[in-house]
Amino acid sequence: MSDTLGGTVRLTVNGQPVEQAVEHRTLLVSLLREQLGLTGTHVGCDTTQCGCCTVLVDGEAIKSCTMLAAQADGRSVTTVEGLAQGDSLHPIQQAFVECHGLQCGFCTPGMIMSAADLLARVPQPSDEQIVEALEGNLCRCTGYVNIVASVRRAAQLLAVQAA
Repeated sequence: MSDTLGGTVRLTVNGQPVEQAVEHRTLLVSLLREQLGLTGTHVGCDTTQCGCCTVLVDGEAIKSCTMLAAQADGRSVTTVEGLAQGDSLHPIQQAFVECHGLQCGFCTPGMIMSAADLLARVPQPSDEQIVEALEGNLCRCTGYVNIVASVRRAAQLLAVQAA
């Protein structure tokens, strides 16, 4: 960022270089949704409570409603849109479909991105590890049993893909 009134951020979003003018107070979630049109990242609470805005920054799950766009300057951001390979769902996305891990779908992008972070670090997590990794994501439809099953299934699909 060039000054406190605003400036230009340069980052990589879903594998593509992005250069965007932003105000100094612009949140990463706002940059993604409003300026880049990546609306898969949801805004649920604006207070870091719900996890709907979770994205990966340099591979780590973060809540994009609590990160300024300027803090992402020079970094790599992956949103739920960046997981799929063209028209093919990522194994985590596919697992959520197979195991009915999405109900209304509002929390799903954040859940998927938190799961992606977990599975990158722990390829075969226990249910306790899955629950711990998702504890910052709220589902108001109470679909946690299916969400945990989805992450467990995603681990299986990723293991097959890696073999």
